[in-house]
Amino acid sequence: MKPVSKIDRYVIKKIKERRLELGYSQADLSYDLDVSSSFIGQVESETSDSRYSLERINEIAKILDCSLHDLIPDLPL
Repeated sequence: MKPVSKIDRYVIKKIKERRLELGYSQADLSYDLDVSSSFIGQVESETSDSRYSLERINEIAKILDCSLHDLIPDLPL
Protein backbone atom coordinates (compact mmCIF):
# COMPACT_ATOMS: atom_id res chain seq x y z
CA MET A 1 0.00 0.00 0.00
CA LYS A 2 1.28 3.48 -0.79
CA PRO A 3 2.08 5.98 1.98
CA VAL A 4 -0.72 8.06 3.46
CA SER A 5 -1.17 11.23 1.38
CA LYS A 6 -1.46 14.79 2.68
CA ILE A 7 -5.21 14.78 2.06
CA ASP A 8 -5.66 11.46 3.90
CA ARG A 9 -3.59 12.72 6.85
CA TYR A 10 -5.63 15.95 6.93
CA VAL A 11 -8.96 14.06 6.99
CA ILE A 12 -7.70 11.64 9.64
CA LYS A 13 -6.62 14.58 11.81
CA LYS A 14 -9.99 16.36 11.42
CA ILE A 15 -11.89 13.18 12.27
CA LYS A 16 -9.76 12.65 15.37
CA GLU A 17 -10.27 16.28 16.46
CA ARG A 18 -14.05 15.97 16.05
CA ARG A 19 -14.09 12.58 17.79
CA LEU A 20 -12.24 13.99 20.81
CA GLU A 21 -14.37 17.15 20.82
CA LEU A 22 -17.45 14.93 21.26
CA GLY A 23 -15.79 12.71 23.86
CA TYR A 24 -15.77 9.63 21.63
CA SER A 25 -13.07 7.07 22.28
CA GLN A 26 -11.50 5.05 19.50
CA ALA A 27 -13.50 2.08 20.80
CA ASP A 28 -16.77 4.08 20.62
CA LEU A 29 -16.16 5.03 17.01
CA SER A 30 -15.06 1.54 16.02
CA TYR A 31 -18.24 0.12 17.57
CA ASP A 32 -20.45 2.58 15.67
CA LEU A 33 -18.59 1.80 12.42
CA ASP A 34 -18.70 -1.96 13.08
CA VAL A 35 -14.94 -2.34 12.67
CA SER A 36 -12.34 -3.87 14.97
CA SER A 37 -11.32 -1.80 17.96
CA SER A 38 -7.75 -1.61 16.68
CA PHE A 39 -8.74 -0.21 13.26
CA ILE A 40 -9.22 3.39 14.42
CA GLY A 41 -5.90 3.29 16.25
CA GLN A 42 -4.16 2.01 13.13
CA VAL A 43 -5.64 4.78 10.99
CA GLU A 44 -4.75 7.48 13.52
CA SER A 45 -1.20 6.17 13.93
CA GLU A 46 1.43 8.28 12.17
CA THR A 47 3.40 5.13 11.34
CA SER A 48 0.57 3.16 9.72
CA ASP A 49 -0.46 3.31 6.07
CA SER A 50 -4.09 2.60 6.98
CA ARG A 51 -6.66 5.18 5.95
CA TYR A 52 -10.42 5.70 5.67
CA SER A 53 -12.29 5.11 2.42
CA LEU A 54 -14.61 7.82 1.15
CA GLU A 55 -17.58 5.64 2.08
CA ARG A 56 -16.20 5.26 5.61
CA ILE A 57 -15.62 9.04 5.89
CA ASN A 58 -19.26 9.57 4.97
CA GLU A 59 -20.34 7.17 7.73
CA ILE A 60 -18.05 8.88 10.22
CA ALA A 61 -19.56 12.27 9.36
CA LYS A 62 -23.00 10.86 10.17
CA ILE A 63 -21.80 9.36 13.47
CA LEU A 64 -19.96 12.53 14.50
CA ASP A 65 -22.91 14.68 13.43
CA CYS A 66 -20.95 16.89 11.07
CA SER A 67 -20.73 17.70 7.39
CA LEU A 68 -18.22 16.12 5.04
CA HIS A 69 -17.07 19.71 4.49
CA ASP A 70 -15.99 19.82 8.13
CA LEU A 71 -13.58 16.95 7.45
CA ILE A 72 -11.96 17.98 4.19
CA PRO A 73 -9.83 21.04 3.35
CA ASP A 74 -11.36 24.03 1.58
CA LEU A 75 -8.54 24.09 -0.96
CA PRO A 76 -6.60 21.25 -2.59
CA LEU A 77 -3.46 20.18 -0.74
